[in-house]
Amino acid sequence: MAKTISKDTPLSEITLRRYEKPSACSKRDLTRKVCLSIGLLQPGDSRDIIVDILQVLMENKEGQVFMNSEEIRSKVISHRKKQKLPIKGVAPSNVRRQLKRLRDIYLVETIRNEYRIAEFEELHVIFKKQIKDFYLKNILERVEDYFKEIK
Repeated sequence: MAKTISKDTPLSEITLRRYEKPSACSKRDLTRKVCLSIGLLQPGDSRDIIVDILQVLMENKEGQVFMNSEEIRSKVISHRKKQKLPIKGVAPSNVRRQLKRLRDIYLVETIRNEYRIAEFEELHVIFKKQIKDFYLKNILERVEDYFKEIK
């Protein structure tokens, strides 16, 4: 029987995918590609509630509106009905789990149980400052440490 020496639990991780350049498509399709590109959604995944959650938060960015998870859930349900999409994955616990995933990658922040796009900033700015220059840089530095150590 094989013995487990230690658990290799990452401190942080990110999935990055490269797709064709953005072309004329709906805002939802662009949001979906963003989610696919940074690993928030898997290719072929029909459970795409995170796309609607991110869209709802982006829409409220302009008016600098904070929303609690129940308000987000309600708007997500409306969005999915308008788009004639199945109303799946909208359980309150799943909405909160998806919000946590968006927080973990620094796109969304919470203040007193209310959510917003981080500092109501543009997503491309958040990507550059938080994901590319901070999160990804730290991961790459640690991977480089392992390459140096292995000699």
